[in-house]
Amino acid sequence: MKTRSAGVVPPEEIAAFVIDAASQAPSVHNTQPWWFGVHGSRVTVHADTDRRLDVADPDGREMLISCGAALFNLRLAARHLGHTAEVRLWPDPERPTLLADVDLIPDRPATADERRMFEQITRRHSHRGGFTADRPPTGLSSTLGAEARREGAVLRVVADLRAIRALAGLSEVAEQTQRLSPDHVGEIARWAPAPGNRRKDGVQAGAYPREAAHTDPHFAARDFARGQGWGRTEARHLTGDRTGTVVMVMTREDTAADWLAAGQALQRVLLRAAEDDVSAAFHTQALEFPELRAFVRERYCDGAHPQVIMRLGHAEEETGGGVRRPEAEIARDEP
Repeated sequence: MKTRSAGVVPPEEIAAFVIDAASQAPSVHNTQPWWFGVHGSRVTVHADTDRRLDVADPDGREMLISCGAALFNLRLAARHLGHTAEVRLWPDPERPTLLADVDLIPDRPATADERRMFEQITRRHSHRGGFTADRPPTGLSSTLGAEARREGAVLRVVADLRAIRALAGLSEVAEQTQRLSPDHVGEIARWAPAPGNRRKDGVQAGAYPREAAHTDPHFAARDFARGQGWGRTEARHLTGDRTGTVVMVMTREDTAADWLAAGQALQRVLLRAAEDDVSAAFHTQALEFPELRAFVRERYCDGAHPQVIMRLGHAEEETGGGVRRPEAEIARDEP
């Protein structure tokens, strides 16, 4: 949709546009745990608890981080159209899965910076592997830190090699422990279908390498193939082997509102990084164990609450966009 003057674009067309942008957000295991209601110029954002990871995410923390990323995309898409998104969080105490009412109000045209960030929504892809030796631009970490603060979160760069090795070791401990759990393996199987399926959600075989790159320090990859030999074939000489820059998204408190804020901060950071062709690889296994998450908080976060652990860097090969559920499944008219 091209930006047009206020009052020309029908409200339902605007709603469809911002919902499509919201649906491109990253989510844990590509569960896409959201749906959106439409009522005139208001869009409502809902958590789809049927898509929560009951084993890895019983409290819904990662679900709300995912929904926060979708909410940020929705806000950014509204600005792209020259609208302001007025957000009210948890507007109805009787409906806890109704996360936000978003009123789309005609406003000033989008800035060049907003348009540039919006363009990254479809360019940004999660990466699962090593990075090249190319360093991110000087000052990018500071820029990303400022972006996270705009959403009420903190982005910490882990610079000490000993801390990086410790976090890498914790990711390996958590990953191997999950592989020993039939419940965890079953949950992975639910969201990582076999090649050739027609699903529009989950982690498809083309989204991860058949043979995981080994970085040093090494952050464990999810076992989406479960020994079946699935995954994308990569030429080894093209696959980077650098760990990249290790960062954590943290919040001062640990409420549902903080999780939603962390998701908005995460997506703002990812889109800003994508402007410089910097991708993110996620390693949140350790944060799915309360005792390990508490350890990370105490030892590496100065008491803040870790919400996301990821690596940032340049990827030589694009993994391609993930599948997305059709609008008919995620958008509903509301009275």
